[in-house]
Amino acid sequence: MRYRITMKIRLEEYIRDNGDNPYQTWFDGLDAQAAAKVTVAKTRLELGNTSNVEWFRGIGEYKIDWGPGYRIYLAKDGEALIILFGGSTKKGQQKAIDQAVLLHDEYKARKKALATTRKGKKA
Repeated sequence: MRYRITMKIRLEEYIRDNGDNPYQTWFDGLDAQAAAKVTVAKTRLELGNTSNVEWFRGIGEYKIDWGPGYRIYLAKDGEALIILFGGSTKKGQQKAIDQAVLLHDEYKARKKALATTRKGKKA
């Protein structure tokens, strides 16, 4: 008898202070086939399958081996949350990586500031 344990992971798209959603902006620009491939990749991530993710500089790059080589940029926040920062094709990879690193730094700073604010209110 085989048992398969799957860990459900929550995915959230990063929303900047000004309301911009870099992931959604990128996704909205995809054609229907590419959007379907990216949606399948997101579902795999939600099911805990991170085998296509390469981790570096504090972020992950989910590689989709199809078409021009789509990538999804993300970061883990604990064991059950992945934050989506955007995507690209292999051609725009370096610019997208640099942007994802900046967005991840921004995310961490906002999270830290929020935690500090909440601590101050409890005192």
